[in-house]
Amino acid sequence: MNHKRNLLITVMGILGWVGTSALAQQSTLVLSKPLKIVVGFPPGGSADTLARVLAQQLVGVAPSVIVDNKPGAGGRIALEALKNSDPDGTTLVLTPASMVAVYPHIYRKLPYDPVVDFAPVGRVAAAPFIVAVGPQVPAEVKTLADFIKWGKVNPTLASYGSSGAGSIPHFTGVALGKAAGLDWAHIAYKGAAPAMNDLLGGQVAANVSVMSNALPHVQSGKLRALAVSSSQRNVVLPTVPTFAEAGVKEATAIEWFGVFAPAKTPTEVVNRLNQAIVAAVRSKPFQEALIKGAFDSYSSDSPSTFASALKSDIDRWGQIVKASGFTPED
Repeated sequence: MNHKRNLLITVMGILGWVGTSALAQQSTLVLSKPLKIVVGFPPGGSADTLARVLAQQLVGVAPSVIVDNKPGAGGRIALEALKNSDPDGTTLVLTPASMVAVYPHIYRKLPYDPVVDFAPVGRVAAAPFIVAVGPQVPAEVKTLADFIKWGKVNPTLASYGSSGAGSIPHFTGVALGKAAGLDWAHIAYKGAAPAMNDLLGGQVAANVSVMSNALPHVQSGKLRALAVSSSQRNVVLPTVPTFAEAGVKEATAIEWFGVFAPAKTPTEVVNRLNQAIVAAVRSKPFQEALIKGAFDSYSSDSPSTFASALKSDIDRWGQIVKASGFTPED
């Protein structure tokens, strides 16, 4: 059944995309075998959406491109699979930063080392987080200050969901709670889509997620957006204040989405894949998808720049996790 959820894009099967794909005009392949982009979350979330648009724009890089969803363990299953894959460039993972920048600080027995076991290829997008509330929260709660007040009065109801324990949305929520003096419960889900479903269904009060997950529901009026975690307001939701404007500047954060290959993948292959991904990110369809999802793009990220940013983020989030008092898990 899982293979039916996978998106198989072949040159013959996507003739409608050939004219617009970023690599379709190139006559030489980067890879002689099919390319698989693994995503550690169910279909429907932001990482999955980005991977599918990216795959569509990578036609011409390989004979075919597959998006393979391997959800579970907060994205660790996909990354462990990448670690054990052949280092020939035919298997990549598109992952949020959480799994590589935060997980080293929250799992004692993490089955991979993000610096040792992976080759950074390039980042494709960045997104601020948004705090949104659903039908469990009274309609008169319209601002983050309102929610904080409501949560303190209703401590048994004050809760927020995220895409997984140990994710950056999780710790952004922790930081927000500490800054606001709000003791709200964190509920971890196996991906952004199920977390959003429970928010819409009233099973959880709030959600901290990248904007693309909540945006259509905010625009339709099903959810109320209280604040965004970026340093500036987002152009898609210009009336929603930032965390700083709401008085919780300490929680300011973003999530990037990056592509990794297995360690020991030849440098030439990594560089050529990076060039292909940069071209894909710059393509009109990918840029349109970024705008639709309220993402920012990394249109010129190199493997070396990405590698440096990864190490910097690992250090930064290590300090935040330690300050939060979070106890590492096995």
